Amino acid sequence: MNRPFARAALLVLAVYFLLFFRLDGVGLLGPDEPRYAAIGREMALSSDWVTPRLWGQPWFEKPALLYWMTGAAFRVGFGDDLAPRLPVAIASLAFLVFFQRALQAEFGRAAAWYAVAVLATSAGWIAYSQLGLTDLPLTAALGASMLLILRWTGSGRTGLLVCSGAMLGLAALAKGLVPFALAAPGLWFGARRGWKIALVPAVAVLTAAPWYIACWLRHGQPFVDDFIWKHHFERFSSDAIQHVQPFWFYVPVLLGGLFPWSAALAVVPGRRLWRDVRLRFLLAWFAFGFVFFSAATNKLPGYLLPLLPPVCAAIGVALANGRNASWALGVAGLLPGAIPAAAPILPDAVRDGLSRANPADIWWWAALPFLGLAALAWRLDRRGRRGYAIGAIAAAAVGCVIYLKIAVYPPLDATVSTRALWRQAAPQRESVCVEPIHRAWRYGLNYYSVEPLPDCSAEPRPLRVKQRPGAPAYLAD
Repeated sequence: MNRPFARAALLVLAVYFLLFFRLDGVGLLGPDEPRYAAIGREMALSSDWVTPRLWGQPWFEKPALLYWMTGAAFRVGFGDDLAPRLPVAIASLAFLVFFQRALQAEFGRAAAWYAVAVLATSAGWIAYSQLGLTDLPLTAALGASMLLILRWTGSGRTGLLVCSGAMLGLAALAKGLVPFALAAPGLWFGARRGWKIALVPAVAVLTAAPWYIACWLRHGQPFVDDFIWKHHFERFSSDAIQHVQPFWFYVPVLLGGLFPWSAALAVVPGRRLWRDVRLRFLLAWFAFGFVFFSAATNKLPGYLLPLLPPVCAAIGVALANGRNASWALGVAGLLPGAIPAAAPILPDAVRDGLSRANPADIWWWAALPFLGLAALAWRLDRRGRRGYAIGAIAAAAVGCVIYLKIAVYPPLDATVSTRALWRQAAPQRESVCVEPIHRAWRYGLNYYSVEPLPDCSAEPRPLRVKQRPGAPAYLAD
């Protein structure tokens, strides 16, 4: 087998296992994924592609892009679990391809591939590429827009700005007005190059405005009050949304999102960062967004996802330019061992939070083989084979993802997702009602049942869905 073909085959396999393998191996999770999926399914069934509706009622928490993606997947025949997730995984792959091409044009082949390896195998990117949520579509669209601005500052080609504006408009259709704030550093850098940068916000408005105007004309002030005021300004400044976190919240989130490459952050700072205007662009992109999200009252881990591309791009450039990184790559080789070690507690950690998981259940011994990987990565880098060191770590990360999907998805499906519960209740649905349960379980049941099951207080039935505090919901007589 010739070397280019072997590399291409390994790359295809890595992409498959990272993004598409067992994509439906666990049912929809949390309160948001089933809600968004239900709205997309309703759009597909009703052919109303303007108004997001959650079980018959207008729902203005997010704009329409994810719902359109999900609805289109339902229309072409994908099922309840693949339709919400497959379009997001495809968007993830499309952005990774674009990310590599854009960085190669600016920084060279090695920097581009190192950056893609870090981003594609980072915990945050993998996790949100598997979920039917708005964070990945926002990140892909905004990231493409910013990288196109970066390309324009060097080439001056006006078409790049038009494409950047279109992508920024898609970002606004993915998650509202926030992308315009996050794009501010790119617009500021572009303004120093010339007035043509105004094309970006102009094209973005033209791209996003038709849906916003159509929804406003149909629903009037309730759309403005709920979508614009509540889910933008109140989400930023009020504690009413109930996601209040301290200012430093995103420091551990960033380190966790970059796992297992967290230590590679240390190779980025240096004089080159300030001499090269392109690296200053990446730094401003990240720093502005990090301060912006940290200043907000309400914080969620997924909000930081749009900042991973500039961080990973900077890491890739630093690694490609020969900086001493042996110890950082050694740490990156060791950290994947935490995945098989923590496998027994992951279902409980996902359901109840990491702080409530029992450390005594961790398989510490499972991390020992990764000491060898750490030593190998360190040694390869010291011998001038940095690409092989990064490839070995990325391959280990892919292997850990495969292990997670095989070993951890089944207990997750049984104890965190409502899919298994619904399969038990479905044959007897006319005899089932629902007692008060956590909203994540209630939304999941509503999604899988299509027509929500009645509350037991309103319509008592022989079989009841119940839930004890901190435990999965269950079906009882």
